[in-house]
Amino acid sequence: MLVLRLLNVVAPAYFLCISLVTFVLQIFVFIPSMFRDPSTTPLFSPALLHGALFLFLSANALGNYVLVIQSSPKDLGKDLNLGRGAEVADWLDGSRSPGSALPSTHFCRLCARVTQRHDHHCFFTGNCIGSRNMRNFIMFCLYTSLACLDSLVAGMAYISATLSMSFADPLAFLTLLPHSISQFFSGALLSSEMFVILMLYLWLGIGLACAGFCCHQMLLILRGQTRYQVRKGVVVRARPWRENLQEVFGKKWLLGLLIPVQNAESSYRRQKEK
Repeated sequence: MLVLRLLNVVAPAYFLCISLVTFVLQIFVFIPSMFRDPSTTPLFSPALLHGALFLFLSANALGNYVLVIQSSPKDLGKDLNLGRGAEVADWLDGSRSPGSALPSTHFCRLCARVTQRHDHHCFFTGNCIGSRNMRNFIMFCLYTSLACLDSLVAGMAYISATLSMSFADPLAFLTLLPHSISQFFSGALLSSEMFVILMLYLWLGIGLACAGFCCHQMLLILRGQTRYQVRKGVVVRARPWRENLQEVFGKKWLLGLLIPVQNAESSYRRQKEK
């Protein structure tokens, strides 16, 4: 448990550091290098278009990241009067089935609360992912992967111009790292250029991981399942996939694709108010 609590602090710090480094490289290194191209017009230069695209992707990624944290799943234990005593211990040791109190609920040890439609605990946000912040979490994964892809393309263009190399050969990117390491230790490659090359592979890894996670979550949503239910083998009632999507993304789903907006209230909250 101590290791998990430590990871709950280190992972968000790691994500924020990577975001800050990416922002600095884009604004102060990659984009200024694009302005040096004399063949482009100042008004519609690739630098301005790329800068606007990167700011849009970054604003959506960080905006949804903040909303995932702000829209923390409500502690249903307080509504169910579970308290902090023997009743909660039943949730911890598994002697009481979560479904006996409320369907699709789970007690998270790190967050110390009972979550409606618990999916998983995200260490990069230090928060549980449930019915209230699932849409923001998916948008966070989507825009993070797109921002990493954008940074990867810009970084490859910068390295191509700086080192006078071409990425037309598919093997050029795969052999870039070992060649760069040998050139760096021989003194033929600057430390700043080596740092950018390392960031290229980091952006590739993060982008692919976020894209895969986003696709996996969308598949579960279409099925009306959560990762916790799949892991525990819980059978869910079959519903049309449109209803499953609307439950997570709401009727104003298009607005959530363009700007970070808070997710709709959970179905549990609506049923309670009725």
